[in-house]
Amino acid sequence: MTTKKPVYSAKAYRLRGDRAPLSYMLASRHSQRSPLLHFDEEQGLNRPLRYSRNQKSPFEDEQDGNAILEPIVFEDGMLSVGKENQVLQKFLHLHPSNGKVFEEVNRERDATAELEHVEMELEAQIAAKQITKDIKKLTQVCRVLMGNGVESMTSPELKRDLLVYAKHNPEDFLDTINDPMLELMDDVHQFFSATLLGFRNNGKDVYYNLPNNKKKMLTIPFGEDPHFIVSSFMQSDDGLEVYKLLKNKLK
Repeated sequence: MTTKKPVYSAKAYRLRGDRAPLSYMLASRHSQRSPLLHFDEEQGLNRPLRYSRNQKSPFEDEQDGNAILEPIVFEDGMLSVGKENQVLQKFLHLHPSNGKVFEEVNRERDATAELEHVEMELEAQIAAKQITKDIKKLTQVCRVLMGNGVESMTSPELKRDLLVYAKHNPEDFLDTINDPMLELMDDVHQFFSATLLGFRNNGKDVYYNLPNNKKKMLTIPFGEDPHFIVSSFMQSDDGLEVYKLLKNKLK
């Protein structure tokens, strides 16, 4: 039986997120300050890692006393490792920061993710184009996405802003137009615009602003979208009658 010969290749790595300093030094040996341990499933223990180019293994317990330590430096957020440096490639694969601080560049994975985004962007643009043909729907969607300022905008301005929003925020745009609460949230925006509802206490509380009712409706949980919270309340048994009342007031 012929054993398949391993194929070695150069690999590239990049820092994740917004990390792109001129140079970034990755911890290259286990210490109390920077623990670099890999749990060995076969032996059932944590093994310390240490990068040394003149050794055959990234495990410190498999290295001899002549280990020459070298820094691992990302330049402009990138690190290239030649196929001849297999010990560093294995060290980076086992490194606890792999997938957190840095990741291996995978062109197929990157292209797939980019393709998905491009297709979503196209889908959003097509949907937005259709919406611009219906002025009522256009105003409704723009009001939910951009707030009550749309009332003073012209039709061309609304169409332009909707297409731009769909291009730059395709996922949010598609989620919004497919949300069964879209019409309800549009009504809630109008309730506030018509001053049937109002905020107090720095936007923390919502109050009725009706001739015979100035009571508090609810408190907005920290970090939540107030229009979504009010819309959710109006779907409840207690809020349904309130919704009908305010809807009639708009008419």
